[in-house]
Amino acid sequence: MDYKTRLQASIDWIRHCVRQSHALRGHDESESSKNRGNFIELLKFHARGRQDVERVVLKNAPKNLQMTSLDIQKDIVHAIASEITKEIICDIGDDVFSILVDEARDTSIKEQMAIVLRYVNEEGYVMERFLGIAHVADIKALTLKMEIESMLVTNGLSLSKIRGQGYDGASNMSGEINGLKTLILEENSSAYYVHCFVHQLQLTLVAVARHHGAVSDLINLVGGSSKRTDKIGECQAAKVVEALCRGELETGRGLNQELGLKRHCDTRWGSHFDTLLNLTRIYSSLIECLDIIRWEGNSDAKADASCLLRLVKNFDFVFILKMMIGVLSITSELSSTLQRKDQDIVNAMHLVRGAKFRLQEMRDKGWDSLLDSVFSFCNKESLPIVNMDDLYFPLGRLRRKSQEITNLHHYKVELFYIVGDMQLQELNSRFDEINTELLCCVACLNPDDSFADFDKEKLLKLATFYPNEFSKYDISHLDLHQLDAYIFDMKTVERFVGLKGIAELSREMVVSK
Repeated sequence: MDYKTRLQASIDWIRHCVRQSHALRGHDESESSKNRGNFIELLKFHARGRQDVERVVLKNAPKNLQMTSLDIQKDIVHAIASEITKEIICDIGDDVFSILVDEARDTSIKEQMAIVLRYVNEEGYVMERFLGIAHVADIKALTLKMEIESMLVTNGLSLSKIRGQGYDGASNMSGEINGLKTLILEENSSAYYVHCFVHQLQLTLVAVARHHGAVSDLINLVGGSSKRTDKIGECQAAKVVEALCRGELETGRGLNQELGLKRHCDTRWGSHFDTLLNLTRIYSSLIECLDIIRWEGNSDAKADASCLLRLVKNFDFVFILKMMIGVLSITSELSSTLQRKDQDIVNAMHLVRGAKFRLQEMRDKGWDSLLDSVFSFCNKESLPIVNMDDLYFPLGRLRRKSQEITNLHHYKVELFYIVGDMQLQELNSRFDEINTELLCCVACLNPDDSFADFDKEKLLKLATFYPNEFSKYDISHLDLHQLDAYIFDMKTVERFVGLKGIAELSREMVVSK
């Protein structure tokens, strides 16, 4: 009985810590320590005033049976994880599911792959449940596919039951996603890839950002001191007053508010658009601030400021800055819209097609307007403008070692065209013809406005996407009478009237089975 009480107390408080994402162990867990870590301190607190617990735990327990050692903690956590996983697998049963896969490096720089299962439970609710983490030797498509299959098999699941796959393209495995999607589709043609709307769409710009590291360096240097940030505010405020006096700005509520720059570590690409826009607006103030740091900062800051001044006054910096703002103005708007919880699929696909069209237009016809914008900014800030017919020489490289290409070729072909093509390729990869059609067909099930989006032909098409669930015989019956009966019931039976979204419809149909 004492053993059971002691074990139950350890299990209860480990469960509490894990559930609240609290670390179990402390820096010093010795009996003389004033803080022995969350687990032991909570166990002590729990035992205080409860004689049945206090008399059998910690110092009142045999030294070799206290149930608080690191190994015991790990065993309990593993046992809890195992039981939870069993419940998840039981909840899925023999039904179909989707997988969401992400990859990250741990503190020891080992590649770790995490898998989340998405499925509809017996009550009709869409569930997302974490399955596990696996160490992968590399992030090649075949390796990832084998690890995914291994984890599924270990938990009694089959690759053949997958009906959807999604990945976080922001991870290191982004370059292998297409290969992984293909490998899984070759084995299971119904495991369609669908872009997760919460993930950003401008991830290919990371490649361009590597050439634009000065933006991050600039924000880190200038934003690293409150005095420097205040100095930017003072400079910008003075410029706003001057502009108001000249009539270049209007006054009013919400106008001419103080602008700032977010650190890149505090945000992702969605808000980088605002950061880059603000950078163009307070550019001259930043230059003044860098100039002050160059003369008044410590030795390291002086060197950094001098280097940054040389970079940000270069034509390359301004060109890439303006180009990225142009692309982000399209992709950030689309990303933000897709992430709205009330976004319907049909409108989302319409927005995707619109973004593709705008990117293609920018790529094909936007060169002259981009160059005009760059030249105008350079003239305004008294920066040097390059002659497009001259040879291009990268900043900091010896001219005799540079490849002989013109400025026009470098900026137009190697940057502008390539970035446009990369972004279009990313959108086409995430929203190809198949998954776009699939999503539009699914949208026909939307019960909003008395099933206004219902389309019999599209629902018949949807059934053909899943041959394992719908045979030709099944589809013929859907065509002959089942879908007609379905929409009649949906529009006339009271419990289906006024439903909002496919998720609500799913729950009501399960209840009505």
